Amino acid sequence: MTQNHHPDARPDIASISTSTELRRWYWRKDELVERARQLGLKTTSGKFVILDRVAHYLDTGEVQFPGDQKSIARSRFDWHAEALSRSTVITDSYKNSQNVRRFFKQEIGETFKFNIAFMEWMKANTGKTLNDACKAYLALQEEKRAPRFRTQIKSHNQFNQFTRDILDDNPDLGMADVRRIWALKIQQPSETGRHVYQRSDLDLETPNS
Repeated sequence: MTQNHHPDARPDIASISTSTELRRWYWRKDELVERARQLGLKTTSGKFVILDRVAHYLDTGEVQFPGDQKSIARSRFDWHAEALSRSTVITDSYKNSQNVRRFFKQEIGETFKFNIAFMEWMKANTGKTLNDACKAYLALQEEKRAPRFRTQIKSHNQFNQFTRDILDDNPDLGMADVRRIWALKIQQPSETGRHVYQRSDLDLETPNS
């Protein structure tokens, strides 16, 4: 669906009454925080958690967002102090502690550093062992050395993905161009709730005839 020159105008967030309409638009975190405050909702956490709180409220009228009810870790394993070995099982109480860092430096080498991809692997692999983690870290490092390796962009980071896609398609553009076009892009609605690059976005700067 082409979003160029869409007749809809970006509404005031306070005028929106359904989650479907809320998710059609791009909102800055400060806008979502202010709206959550107005509705008496929690304003902490990341941008998309706050978006979900506001959306949930609009649909249900409930101030308590189910996503805020954190599960309590069942394991009492202390990742800050326990002795670690390759057979140690990753528990639901896992933390990226200095104790863990020392273990990986000892097993992998002084070049070891926590990075986003590896921390996500640890979080997603409760039940596996630190031996599995060592192998996973080395595999991730090997992937990075591939000639065409590119880091994966989080699905919620729309601006970074938009930047990569528009520059791939238009290598003559610079970041000033990207930011200018993005500013126009996010004034348009999106039926999917995502603002992704389309070649027609280059026409957003062209006045209507």
